[in-house]
Amino acid sequence: MKGRINTIIFDFDYTLADSSNGVVECVNFALGRLGYQAVSRESICGIIGLSLAEAFSSLTDQDNPAHSGEFAELFTQRADEVMTASTSLFEGVAPTLGYLRDRGIRLGIVSTKFRYRIEEILARDRLRDAFGVIVGGEDVSKHKPDPEGLTRACELLGSPLSQVLYVGDTVVDAETAARGGTAFLAVLSGVTPREAFGTYPVAGIIETLSQLPAWLVTR
Repeated sequence: MKGRINTIIFDFDYTLADSSNGVVECVNFALGRLGYQAVSRESICGIIGLSLAEAFSSLTDQDNPAHSGEFAELFTQRADEVMTASTSLFEGVAPTLGYLRDRGIRLGIVSTKFRYRIEEILARDRLRDAFGVIVGGEDVSKHKPDPEGLTRACELLGSPLSQVLYVGDTVVDAETAARGGTAFLAVLSGVTPREAFGTYPVAGIIETLSQLPAWLVTR
């Protein structure tokens, strides 16, 4: 990877935070209200990061726009009650963000998760001010891997694509970066294995976000 990185944009779920307990609760709450059987935790964790419409289709094998819309409403209803309390930032996130800010690196978030929910979680942990921009699911017309959110974040931060690094935990994130024209760093804090990134252009792979400062030093 060539050029100095002056901006780092992060995915949220499984990259900065673990919201799996809340997502499992909200998915099965919504499915139950719609008359579907509960889904295993493993299956639900595998769809974290998808839009709610994509999650519903993947978990039920149903292409039912009416039920998909109701699922999203019910999920959001329950998430407003439990998601913030059920989400925890990964160990090492706060000091890593502090390290990056001290070196003048601009920070942002691009996620399919609602922006207001991300802001609520970050505010709880006193980290909202660490990010110059947050682009959530309600801010775009097309979700990842469409690069709309990533491109918008770069524009708002005033950052040339050649100097931006996108950090995420899924191949969807990798494809988003490739389509958006930014470098990509994979972090293995989610459920996607290392070998899954083999067919994508990645600048590197780290096990946890705490390894990001050391990785940057080697660039």
